[in-house]
Amino acid sequence: MASSVLAEPGGTSTSRAGAARLALSLTICLTALVLAMLASVMFGSKTTSFRSVVDVLAGHGDAYLTTVVESRYPRTAIGVLAGVSLAVAGTLMQGVTRNPLAEPGLLGINAGASASIVAATAFLGVTGRSATLWWALPGALLAGLVVHLIGSAGTNAGPARLVLAGAVLSAVLAAFVQAVTLTRPKVFDSYRYWVVGALGGRDFEVFWSVLPFAAVGLLLALVIAPGLNVMALGDDAATALGAGPARTKAAGLLAATLLSAAATAAVGPVAFVGLAVPHLVRALVGVDFRLQILFSTLAGPTLLLCADVVGRVLLRPQEVMVGVVTAFIGAPALLLAVRRMRGSA
Repeated sequence: MASSVLAEPGGTSTSRAGAARLALSLTICLTALVLAMLASVMFGSKTTSFRSVVDVLAGHGDAYLTTVVESRYPRTAIGVLAGVSLAVAGTLMQGVTRNPLAEPGLLGINAGASASIVAATAFLGVTGRSATLWWALPGALLAGLVVHLIGSAGTNAGPARLVLAGAVLSAVLAAFVQAVTLTRPKVFDSYRYWVVGALGGRDFEVFWSVLPFAAVGLLLALVIAPGLNVMALGDDAATALGAGPARTKAAGLLAATLLSAAATAAVGPVAFVGLAVPHLVRALVGVDFRLQILFSTLAGPTLLLCADVVGRVLLRPQEVMVGVVTAFIGAPALLLAVRRMRGSA
């Protein structure tokens, strides 16, 4: 009894320290996101001062600066939406498949969107960025659905089979894309601008078009987060606790597909955000998926917007597309993941 009485104040103190650290981390991540959004509207081919941005936001800027700053609003909003979607999708995929190298492209999402765009451009004469969006979205969703059906069929269904199904479908669709673009140069010219991944040249129509898919995916992710925590104990333990691992996996993969498809349709295939952010967030808040998803909604857009700003100022007045910048950022994350896998092996 004495020991329990003595232990209680220590436990309360530890709990308070953990809550304080969590609140501090949340404040830092939220501040970083606000600063990244501010930088996104400040920097471009022409740098706008902080004071000018504040004046425009307050409605006191001159006409020229107002036009410059407001032209960057859609880019910032789409960057936030795509960053949230990719980061949460990566967190879900790594949780469901228990594979630290899992990321949205593993489900064949990028390959499905690419194949759909190439097919529509080559055989239906579709052109223009808005049309590209509407063809990328069903292609991404259909590819995700096919991978789920193949990966979950039969008695040997599981994360490994799902990953294998995604790799096979991606290889087949990549071959199709390569065959079409090599034989039709005009299709290649249109496709190569999309396939790099960029935030520029999009308007609010793109944002509003993909928002419903991302919102449903994010809501589903928040609902199943407690189930993912139980699944981390193993399928047998999760079943014994009444968590329904099969149902949680299906819901998690559906949410990841919706989020990945929305982001890919909006900005093209952007690699490594879905891989890097879950590792950074896990190192910050631990293994609780409720916290991982919450912090991913802050860290994902921060990373993507910072990469976009770096790409805009690096070779000014030219621009390095954000998909290229994130590839360089993601390489250390991949090495970290591999080291963790070797450490846990």
